[in-house]
Amino acid sequence: MSDYRTGDPIADTKAPAVALENRWDERKFAAKLVNPANRRKHRVIVVGTGLAGGSAGATLAEQGYHVVQFCFQDSPRRAHSVAAQGGINAAKNYRNDGDSVYRLFYDTVKGGDFRSRESNVYRLAQVSAQIIDQAVAQGVPFAREYGGLLDTRSFGGVQVQRTFYARGQTGQQLLIGAYQALSRQIDAGNVELHPRTEMLDLVVVDGRARGIVARDLVTGAIETHLADAVVLATGGYGNVFYLSTNAKGSNATAIWRAHKRGAYFANPCFTQIHPTCIPRSGEHQSKLTLMSESLRNDGRIWVPKRKGDTRPPAEIPEDERDYYLERLYPSFGNLVPRDIASRAAKNVCDAGLGVGPGGLGVYLDFADAIERMGRPAIEARYGNLFDMYQRITAEDPYRTPMRIYPAIHYTMGGLWVDYDLQSTIPGLFVIGEANFSDHGANRLGASALMQGLADGYFVLPATLNDYLGGTRLDEVSPGHDEVTRVETEVRDRISRLLSVRGTRSVDSFHRELGLLMWDHCGMSRSREGLRKALDRIPELRAEFWRDVRIPGAAAELNQELEKANRVADFLELAELLLIDALAREESCGGHFREEHQTPDGEAQRDDEHFSYVAAWEYGEKPVLHREDLTFEHVHPTQRSYT
Repeated sequence: MSDYRTGDPIADTKAPAVALENRWDERKFAAKLVNPANRRKHRVIVVGTGLAGGSAGATLAEQGYHVVQFCFQDSPRRAHSVAAQGGINAAKNYRNDGDSVYRLFYDTVKGGDFRSRESNVYRLAQVSAQIIDQAVAQGVPFAREYGGLLDTRSFGGVQVQRTFYARGQTGQQLLIGAYQALSRQIDAGNVELHPRTEMLDLVVVDGRARGIVARDLVTGAIETHLADAVVLATGGYGNVFYLSTNAKGSNATAIWRAHKRGAYFANPCFTQIHPTCIPRSGEHQSKLTLMSESLRNDGRIWVPKRKGDTRPPAEIPEDERDYYLERLYPSFGNLVPRDIASRAAKNVCDAGLGVGPGGLGVYLDFADAIERMGRPAIEARYGNLFDMYQRITAEDPYRTPMRIYPAIHYTMGGLWVDYDLQSTIPGLFVIGEANFSDHGANRLGASALMQGLADGYFVLPATLNDYLGGTRLDEVSPGHDEVTRVETEVRDRISRLLSVRGTRSVDSFHRELGLLMWDHCGMSRSREGLRKALDRIPELRAEFWRDVRIPGAAAELNQELEKANRVADFLELAELLLIDALAREESCGGHFREEHQTPDGEAQRDDEHFSYVAAWEYGEKPVLHREDLTFEHVHPTQRSYT
């Protein structure tokens, strides 16, 4: 008996049928415009204030739209984009090392293991240079060389230096840039900001997205907000695994509720494992900490050659160390893409060569770099990251190698969108990590910030104009039957959660779900493991609704209720993720099926049968709609980084 049904194919019809390098210019020119005087009459809801949401809200308001913006944090500056460390890619070619728009496009398609759209990726590469100009104009303090020029460094999966950075705080500095632009519009009255407010459902009227139902997290009040279009910029769903590098509050509620209202969910099984994270320290842990991929520029990754070697790293001679990435992938060395570096770390640990507690770690060693460049140079590049590591582990990385291990970090899957970033629900636009559009089966490092700002500053403002300029929208009243129905469903769901009065905490369910997903749908997946998890998820979900304990009431600050709402959605999303992973009988990027690997243990794609985007429609049984991928410029080959 199948876990899903197959529906009609789906296609992106918005990308113009012209030369690849001309598609974005052609689309912008063909897009309908909205008269500046008429823009003031339109309300646009933006959910999320990270790099994608913050830049979108500021830009749309600058154009003249009335923006109603939401974040569940107490300030837009607390959005999880603030945690991004290493940098942002752009095809500036300041190093004159052979970079170009086409090379960034090629590296991104190849890095994603040929599971992304050429049109979207090429546009991303085109817009990348504009992002740097925008950020510099805002005063973002990018690192500079001695002469004052912007500095760049390398990230995984490339052989050029195209990553602009602000020490290990690039996301924070870029977010401050977007926040100051947003703050200007808040002060001007063009943005109506609702902090500490969480979207709980989408309002769809006559087939179009027309608003959201949200909960004030301080008072518990349920409110409906209506608009002419809705933009979701709410990030990814990595916390379905419980332990991840995401902020604890990061969740999938906005995109999952939109999915249940008709938005297709694309490639949910494409989840990214980041290879350089601080290993977990015990069962008590509630999240993991990222160590930037930029550290792999100067740090060398190794393990002892002998199993069970528990000597301190300084006592292990050079000839008894295995610099396994440099050995396996000499052309790229320690800067192979994340999926490859993560699997390689797992393989050496599984072989008994891991270091630290439980053997779940490898060394990231800066001794050679410190000897070559001196400690001050390393401090200038990575000082805040080294300080963070020392505070967490009580170990000095200047004197002893860091211990790292892969962890859930990013999700390439998300709501399906077309070239205009519009979902299958007209009027619902999805940007940043919340959509699936640019990274295929594996995101290259320093590309998340690039996509979020490209979508928010440059792509959405053009395509949203086209939707509003070409659509007649009647006014929707707060008393409309559909508005009332959705708001009632939200209230009933909250009442149902609070009425369970069980014995288990929300966190205990989330932790069990996360362990189940990590064990069976993490770095390595098999038919047997996926089936085992699929059998357990419905049972766990039923136990949750029967035995979860949520103290407190609805009409107050109630963080356990917030978490319960989110975990209930994770328990549903996890099942779709597993179904997608089981249906995709190939290995590609971050999706590694043990049954489909090359003789030397690399991912083995099946382009004949799986060169498509899996767009899932919500239903009692999910419905799979395939979007076939065509490659006119970058032809799929077996990825090689040797």
